[in-house]
Amino acid sequence: MEPQRILIQLDPDRHASVFDAVVAIDSNVQHLLQYSDVEPESVRGLVHGAMFTRGPADLKNTAIFVGGSQVSAGEALFKAVRQSFFGPVRCSVMFDGNGANTTAVAAVLSAAKHLPLSGCRSVVLGGTGPVGGRVAKLMARQGSHVCLVSRDLAKAQSACEQILKQIGSTDQAALQACASSDQNALRVALGEAQVVFACGAAGVQLLNRDQLSACPKLKVVIDLNAVPPEGIEGISVMDKAVQRGERFDYGAVGVGGLKMKIHRAAIGKLFTCNDAVLDAEEIFAIGQSL
Repeated sequence: MEPQRILIQLDPDRHASVFDAVVAIDSNVQHLLQYSDVEPESVRGLVHGAMFTRGPADLKNTAIFVGGSQVSAGEALFKAVRQSFFGPVRCSVMFDGNGANTTAVAAVLSAAKHLPLSGCRSVVLGGTGPVGGRVAKLMARQGSHVCLVSRDLAKAQSACEQILKQIGSTDQAALQACASSDQNALRVALGEAQVVFACGAAGVQLLNRDQLSACPKLKVVIDLNAVPPEGIEGISVMDKAVQRGERFDYGAVGVGGLKMKIHRAAIGKLFTCNDAVLDAEEIFAIGQSL
């Protein structure tokens, strides 16, 4: 008889994420083991407990999900999980702290429904945040010319340098940094943009209606802020490919359906083998296949 599917949920928060648990159950996980307040030092014991209780042929039925609301803390757990494996003795693992990976993937794939990503010009507002950084990286990897915008120019420049290293590119023109306070540089970037993503903190407006109307080449606008006021004025949280002139608009809920579909598919992927490591790029590939 096939062993039952067990998902081990590791969360740095005081209480393990209910959201992540519900999605796991809706993804046909048969048993969910939740651990909260997890620190990197305690990961090895938890992972080895998962690895050594089943034979190699059955380890595909055990998987690990790292989530929670603290993305940087979750990244440290994700790294510790991978460092706990050795040889073929391992189980599949997925990282989606605060939904950053699945949200970024859903946003980029939503844009791809309306124009080719390769060669297009995109602006990522809030580009140094967890979601914004991932959106910028995915867009750059697809061949888009990306303007990464942050309040702090030095942080934006550092983020661009890190992304270029990660994607193995030396094309400095493909990923440019911009400070949101530099209105002239931002206006130029927006004037050339075909896609704009708003990935800033909740309740912070990054682009007003006048700025949006001054973007003649825009084909897609995606605002991932679900908390009033809108990240981009005039974009409703419920918008899903709402056509306004030549432009298609998406709000957070409008992207959310695809995000949930991708999340569930990624959980399912974990149980097809014992060596899947699902971060943004791997989850993007899953999203492309849906």
